[in-house]
Amino acid sequence: MHIEIQADIEAPSGLVFDYIADLTNNSEWQSGVARTEWTSPLPVVVGTTCEQHLDNGGVVGYKVVALEPGKSITIETLQGTPVPATITRTVQPLDDARCRVHMDLDARLPGWRVVLTPMVRWLFRREIRADYRRLKKLLEAAEEPSGE
Repeated sequence: MHIEIQADIEAPSGLVFDYIADLTNNSEWQSGVARTEWTSPLPVVVGTTCEQHLDNGGVVGYKVVALEPGKSITIETLQGTPVPATITRTVQPLDDARCRVHMDLDARLPGWRVVLTPMVRWLFRREIRADYRRLKKLLEAAEEPSGE
């Protein structure tokens, strides 16, 4: 199952990349995420791992498998995850104050669950679009002048 989402954000690309590459921020904009904790030493490099604790009590482990600082980060779920997935988040500057975030998700429903792929793709796409709308709103609000 493959899903791509993009969002144009009125904020500098460096700020946006730093925010989305710090997976501990996921709970602020991704639905269903209670918190994310790094499970290996920082800074984030290829091989860094984390655990994402979900609102439903589940835990999903991730490993950074590719990193281009300031540009893209790719994470993969660790073994034992119900839906193995690879997620790439890329940030492209549009100008000094705007950027485009592109998310690329490849997930594999195991075993008989593969028959659910069309429905799961629709549900995931809907949820991820809403997440990226929240991300856009959050980061653009952070960039608004304080009025002083």
